[in-house]
Amino acid sequence: MKVGFIGCGNMGSAMIRGILSAGKCTAAELMASARTLGTRQRITQELGIGCGSNREVAAFSQVLVLAVKPVFYEEVISQVRNAAAPDTLIVSIAPGKTIDALREMWGGVPRKIIRAMPNTPALVGECMAGMCASEEVTDEECAVVRELFECFGRCEMVPERLMDVVTGISGSSPAYMFMILEAMADGAVADGMPRAQAYRFAAQAMLGSAALALETGKHPGELKDMVCSPGGTTIEAVRILEEKGLRSAMMEAVMGCDRKARTM
Repeated sequence: MKVGFIGCGNMGSAMIRGILSAGKCTAAELMASARTLGTRQRITQELGIGCGSNREVAAFSQVLVLAVKPVFYEEVISQVRNAAAPDTLIVSIAPGKTIDALREMWGGVPRKIIRAMPNTPALVGECMAGMCASEEVTDEECAVVRELFECFGRCEMVPERLMDVVTGISGSSPAYMFMILEAMADGAVADGMPRAQAYRFAAQAMLGSAALALETGKHPGELKDMVCSPGGTTIEAVRILEEKGLRSAMMEAVMGCDRKARTM
């Protein structure tokens, strides 16, 4: 299976590394394009895959991943519209670009379009991605693309009406997690812990908590209650977080991200 990437920044590179590491494709079955000379050199030197123009990548690919910023979509698609085969699986990872909008960019003709939203933990094989597909895409083709995404994390199919919600809860959420991690470490530094050590403690606590939630399947409230002894230190911290509005602020952030995605 030949897979091409138009754009090879952090996300595209992470996806390619995951696919290679999982053995899903060989280097000869992957190809990418990039705007800058430095990135093109990195593609060949570090990733060991072929590099070409946008049109060359489109013509090469059975699965074509559009990994450029949303503002470049119309320009890039206009360049490759006639180069990609009619049965090419087109995968968009841009927030806010609906299947109907993407179809119009491809000339308004029937196209096999998959809309996906990964996140930056793909860099360490811990991505969480949501995915939906146009009616032209078969279940077998959906499974092929989903397996590619599972090379660098987890992937779930969702209805398209939830794709912008995926952006809020998953695509953009690493930024929220890093803010929380940094704030936790700042608190520890204020109480005397060296900063590098504080980051390690906070990051491992976040990682372990997420793993516990995923592996046990228990409700987050139940897991929280397991830590909160009567009259103890944790319930005092939870009281302060509730007083300062952490829960409401996080809900508003996710919903605001969703609203922004719908306007892009």
